[in-house]
Amino acid sequence: MDIFAHGLWAAAAAKGLNKGQRKRRINVWAMALWGMFPDLLAFAIPFIWIVGSVALGTHSFAEFSPGHAPVSEPAGSDTLWIFQFSHAFYNVGHSLIIFTIVFFGVWAYFKQARLELLGWLLHILMDVPTHTYAFFPTPVFWPLFDWKFDGFAWGTPWFMVLNYSLLLLVFALLAMKHRTHPEKTN
Repeated sequence: MDIFAHGLWAAAAAKGLNKGQRKRRINVWAMALWGMFPDLLAFAIPFIWIVGSVALGTHSFAEFSPGHAPVSEPAGSDTLWIFQFSHAFYNVGHSLIIFTIVFFGVWAYFKQARLELLGWLLHILMDVPTHTYAFFPTPVFWPLFDWKFDGFAWGTPWFMVLNYSLLLLVFALLAMKHRTHPEKTN
């Protein structure tokens, strides 16, 4: 799924979980950021490097276009270091094992669960069925197992329309609930 949809779904989940809560509310913006975190971890630095290297003239955008840049897992040893970096951090950010260790580590440190981290979990779970073997399959059990599910491509037009239509519907429902019960919503 695309990074913006991940952030929006995480925000919607936080708003939904906050319904009726008065004491322990989830920070919607933080949950949205955690919902985007796995992709930011894997792709922000490579994106900045690509833009910078094109701006400096050391590479051209054509070198990173489909057919030139690696788009499958795993990145080959003959690819640019930045793509190998991206694939390695993709594994870290999209692993339930790593998420679980971080979640419970943060809980132990702060003596309280940081529920905003659930945006990260939601990201992983949504990516499992929406990625194919050909384009960043989700390494759910990395580093223990190399199992990956061969789902469908999230970039297909029918799914993009469905996904954003559902997001629009969910946010419309949340807005309607807010109008009818403003004291119980975020």
